[in-house]
Amino acid sequence: MRIGLVGFGFGGRRFHLPYIQAAEAWELVGVVTRSAARRAELAEDAPGVPAVDDLEALLDRGVDVVVITTPPETRRELVLAALARGVHVVADKPFAPTADGGRELAAAAREAGLLLTVFHNRRWDTDLRTLAGVLESGELGPVRRAVSRFDVDEPDTLEAGPAHGLLRDLGSHQVDQMTHLFGSVVRVDAHLDHVRVDGQDVDAGYVLGLHHRDGVFSQVTASKVFHLTERELTIHAERGSYVSRMTDVQTEQILAGEHPGTAENWGVEDEERWGVISTAAGRRAVPSAVGDYAEFYRELHAALAAGRGFSVTLEQAVHTLEILDAARTADAEGRSVPL
Repeated sequence: MRIGLVGFGFGGRRFHLPYIQAAEAWELVGVVTRSAARRAELAEDAPGVPAVDDLEALLDRGVDVVVITTPPETRRELVLAALARGVHVVADKPFAPTADGGRELAAAAREAGLLLTVFHNRRWDTDLRTLAGVLESGELGPVRRAVSRFDVDEPDTLEAGPAHGLLRDLGSHQVDQMTHLFGSVVRVDAHLDHVRVDGQDVDAGYVLGLHHRDGVFSQVTASKVFHLTERELTIHAERGSYVSRMTDVQTEQILAGEHPGTAENWGVEDEERWGVISTAAGRRAVPSAVGDYAEFYRELHAALAAGRGFSVTLEQAVHTLEILDAARTADAEGRSVPL
């Protein structure tokens, strides 16, 4: 199948192109970027793949799927334009600024009879895949509580504007991870940390309390401004606990110049950072699973080839937006918000 990439900033270059290449089933037929510097980077990273000026030029080359990686405020129009041309769409997160915006795009995709999905690639994070294996084993029994913490020391990357903020960015991923593992959410508590960026208030940190329909309570927390870089996944369950402090393995490998299609031990955490299960029988380390964002593109290709739905559904993506909307309301009004 033929795929095109719209946007070649940090996300397009580091979080999409290498994994499209590693998935191997796709033919990349073009990348939308007008920047001379980015065109030079494309020529280095993907020799022979042409750069084009805009979405229409890319669609004219004949594509089955387009991947929209441009800034959030531009995505609505690009998604609608691609759907109008009869092309399936992968939208970066957040694929809309609010749940109502997400429902609009979902309705457009249903009307067109096309697949629209969201790049929730962090379902394939190394630490999350390892945790999923622990839960699937049943060793710990039913989960009572979960904590997902993702602190990064990146204050200079905060952007101002109604479509930005850490909650919409990293929060989209963390919320999707928790609902992927524990199901839908019925009530949301939240506290947001705000800072001033270019004269505007921007959320630079958050703590969310998610009450899942099946009884699990998960806490999702992250920050960009406290000079701390650390990840944590903690599970409290009927027969014990699991604690992981793995790193952002794949991102570190990409930034070190490695490629998911060629690197040895791609997406595998070093043994000294493996997670630990604690039960009445004692404590033991759990070997790292393999994290690989290319699985998103492999599974997408398989779903389209078979004419079936994709695992990252629009219903799930809209539910993530509903939770983010509720979190902003909970913080602003100082109350729990039911869904």
